[in-house]
Amino acid sequence: MPAMKVLFATSELAPWVKTGGLADVAAALPDAVHAKGIDARILVPSYPALKAAFPNAPMVAAIPPLTGHLYGAAVREARTTSGVTLYLLECDAFFDRPGNPYLGPDGHDWPDNGLRFGLLSRVAALLSDDYSPLDWRPDILHCSDWQTGLGPVFLRHRPYSVGKVARTVITIHNLAFQGLFGRDLKPALGLPAHAWSMHGVEYHGYLSFLKGGLQYADAITTVSPTYAREIQTEAEGMGMDALLRERAGVLTGILNGIDMEAWNPATDGHIAAHFDAKQLTSKATNTRALREEMGLAADTTRPLIGIVSRLTHQKGLDLVPSLLYWLATEAYPLPAQFAVLGSGDKGLEAAYRELEARFPGQFAVRFRFDEGLAHRIEAGSDMFLMPSRFEPCGLNQMYSLRYGTPPIVRATGGLADTVVDASHGKHGTGFVFQHATVEALHETFHRAIAAWHDHKGFAALQRRAMSADFSWDAPANAYIDLYRRLLS
Repeated sequence: MPAMKVLFATSELAPWVKTGGLADVAAALPDAVHAKGIDARILVPSYPALKAAFPNAPMVAAIPPLTGHLYGAAVREARTTSGVTLYLLECDAFFDRPGNPYLGPDGHDWPDNGLRFGLLSRVAALLSDDYSPLDWRPDILHCSDWQTGLGPVFLRHRPYSVGKVARTVITIHNLAFQGLFGRDLKPALGLPAHAWSMHGVEYHGYLSFLKGGLQYADAITTVSPTYAREIQTEAEGMGMDALLRERAGVLTGILNGIDMEAWNPATDGHIAAHFDAKQLTSKATNTRALREEMGLAADTTRPLIGIVSRLTHQKGLDLVPSLLYWLATEAYPLPAQFAVLGSGDKGLEAAYRELEARFPGQFAVRFRFDEGLAHRIEAGSDMFLMPSRFEPCGLNQMYSLRYGTPPIVRATGGLADTVVDASHGKHGTGFVFQHATVEALHETFHRAIAAWHDHKGFAALQRRAMSADFSWDAPANAYIDLYRRLLS
């Protein structure tokens, strides 16, 4: 029996092009299903980093101009070290741009993003039907987020009605990003007039890439079971809740996995000392090293709290300054130290600079992307803070559990699905609060600090956290089951 064939279409791919969790999943899920016998291939724009990584990738297809605004392109073929085939979509006018894949040097969206990712979506659809220029045809086209959301739309509205097409899946990694563009983009993309309706790509007078995908895909997934329920509510549905309730029968929440090899404290090359659940004492070496690296006081009487995140309102990180000033009224020095890595909202960055100046030796922040430091914060922190207002899945709380760094999280999305509050005794793995308020965070923070001072009980909590399995094995099986149901 021939292997099932799946084409993953993505705008990011770790380790080459990454702005968030999408890139990690776009690399890990194809690897995981490929290891289980699926013929998985990935379509991704040929950004400068990918061109540099695969300079000799041969061209396997030429794509003529699809409209007067969608330029001609080439598809080049490469292969990852795990054996997954990459189709690199080469269109230098759209993708040969340095830095962030969506933002220009001024920090604003590229004005032609609609055309850039319209081309990506349209080529994904083209490679998924019998008119593909490739010999290989997928059974499933698996799209992710708004950047490939028009893939199912183009397959549904292709200009011919004969021939086989792939079944389609779209995964929502973050519903807040919906790919909204002006109506005048529709003819430039080659969408037919009848695609413009409330049951198509139209969304309050705009063209929405994501809404199109949600409307037309054969199956919708998102990255945790709780988030799948939350986005069907008015409070969390970002204006798409009615559509998602209407399509609830094809909506599934499948929790992401993590790379258990890259994030393994027993072998991690980024950290000062290796450790595991049976040998936790070496974790203290990482804590000392992290304090030194971040310029924090060498004080073992207080826990060290780690944060690795985009500094945004969504992540709840506007609550941290209020928490620290509240704690400062109660005790000096603060009852905990903080090591922060991230960047984002300029107002929040300014607030965090002020915290570092106000609490020297107690609060340290680095405004950058730094993979090695992210690993060292996970390994060296005593606890990890994620007070997100919403969190589709989250990966850092799983990294934290893996490194024996109990997370302090709000009960939302994937955080609710992965962290069990310490009050649940032998099942507890971290500290969970319900409401995105300073008061709720303050109460849980004090509870976590008290638990840390109970060294024997806290070590047991760490070992329970480290026993959790967040590998890609179970998610890969769930996706393969979904693909089989679609093909049956």
